[in-house]
Amino acid sequence: MKAARFSRFGGPEVLEIVDLPDPHPGPGQVRIAVRAAGVNPSDWKKRRGLMDEELPQTMGYEAAGVVDELGEGVADVAVGDRVFGFSAEGAAQAESAVLSSYAPIPPSLDFAGAAALPAAIETATRSLDALGVGAGSHLLVNGASGSVGSAAVQLAVARGARVIGTASAANHAYLRSLGAAPVAYGAGLVGRVRALAPDGVDLALDVAGSGALPELIELAGGPEHVVTIADFAGAQEHGVRFSRGDAGRAVHAIAGIGELIEAGRFSLPVARAFPLAEIAEAHRAGEDGHVRGKLVLLVG
Repeated sequence: MKAARFSRFGGPEVLEIVDLPDPHPGPGQVRIAVRAAGVNPSDWKKRRGLMDEELPQTMGYEAAGVVDELGEGVADVAVGDRVFGFSAEGAAQAESAVLSSYAPIPPSLDFAGAAALPAAIETATRSLDALGVGAGSHLLVNGASGSVGSAAVQLAVARGARVIGTASAANHAYLRSLGAAPVAYGAGLVGRVRALAPDGVDLALDVAGSGALPELIELAGGPEHVVTIADFAGAQEHGVRFSRGDAGRAVHAIAGIGELIEAGRFSLPVARAFPLAEIAEAHRAGEDGHVRGKLVLLVG
């Protein structure tokens, strides 16, 4: 099968499409013929050598496609079913991938739209759970217009929370459409949030990693009410919880998202789609920033 891989660390130019042996599912897993795979910031962190030291490395933790092989004990899907989910091996950007956690693709979604979901939904759910967001919570999301931020906004609204989200002015209408009250990020954030919430907020989630943790702590009434997924150094400095996947993933979240999507209560736009062979261009687009929605690779 064709798969994305790199054999040295560096820029997007180190990415290659190579031939690898076909994978096979273990107990409780399924193999899919991949139709689309998500692209995430962790991909370029891996490629730069910021996460794992071993070489070579394959790419991709989320994909959507058609089941073509079942592992032992799998009875909830059949060969030919459309599913999306997680590749625990980090090898989803390929023609075939083994999924360790999976769910049926919602009927209204195509493969690209489904491949955009798993990482954003898992990260957002894990972070909201860490904060204890529920009905009546007042949540501030710093960096609310990206894939994880917009997922967090919508999932929090679905839980019954009130949400304020920071974003550039160009994304304020988008945040309103998701059910959040938008504010501009940057200097003066505390004053702008207090104009909407004079007593501050109950909880704050930092998705942007923009150095705003002191302001979030002030608005939420203490570091214990703040979680960041993007500012590890700031979390250590200010006593804020840093949520990371290796501390326990919320992979269960993908099983319930279909109901929200079909009810029109959740959406995650695909910003751009690239053929697998153009993975380097996808990385360049992602690293450049300014992407609203998700980047995906199309396979097959």
